[in-house]
Amino acid sequence: MMTPAESSPPPTRTWLRRLPILVILAAAVIGAIAFRDALSFETLARHRETLLAFRDAHYLWSVLAFLAAYVAIVALSLPGGTVATLAGGFLFGLFPGVFYNVLGAGTGAVLVFLAARTGFGDALSRRLDGAGGKAARLQAALRENEWSVLFLMRLVPLVPFFIANLIPAFVGTSLARFAVSTYLGIIPGALVFTSVGSGLGEVFARGEAPDLGIVFTPPVLLPLLGLAALAALPMLVRAFKGDR
Repeated sequence: MMTPAESSPPPTRTWLRRLPILVILAAAVIGAIAFRDALSFETLARHRETLLAFRDAHYLWSVLAFLAAYVAIVALSLPGGTVATLAGGFLFGLFPGVFYNVLGAGTGAVLVFLAARTGFGDALSRRLDGAGGKAARLQAALRENEWSVLFLMRLVPLVPFFIANLIPAFVGTSLARFAVSTYLGIIPGALVFTSVGSGLGEVFARGEAPDLGIVFTPPVLLPLLGLAALAALPMLVRAFKGDR
């Protein structure tokens, strides 16, 4: 039988596993300070002609560069995610712009999830399982309603996007469930903001800023709330039956 000291990984290996998420957290703090104003709508407006010229001359490279930049923004939790989504619509139109936006944002989220699960998530999940009490019951409830919770976090952005990537890693969510719920769950929001981005040409011509308040108008908000209610339905059914 192995002793706890023999079963635990060497300190060097532990730090190597935690290094990716520590780098991400450090980049998030530094990025919030250093790039607070760099990745802004004003920056996009200022460089719009250069970006359009590069897209027209090198379409494939522009797509690859956009995806790499979007993945980096999300994975490192840099400011500018909304601007990146608008840029996707501005450069590539609603379609395939929304596809590029979902691919970039979803892939960045998956990288954060993997880094968090490898660094801390697996160990924390095992500790919660073995701790018992309220923490274990909460984890069990989250797992029982896992699909609903995962989709709700994407459809109703009350939880910041970065935090919504960490919570599933800490409660033992599988990569497959996280990836499916992320890529599918962000599609409605991506459609809205990509649509706004596709009309930025006229906004730039008028010298105005985009109206992101469109998200709170009934034609947009009501379908999003309907999808959220549909995602929450399994939890409501369980609660009605008195299972939890």
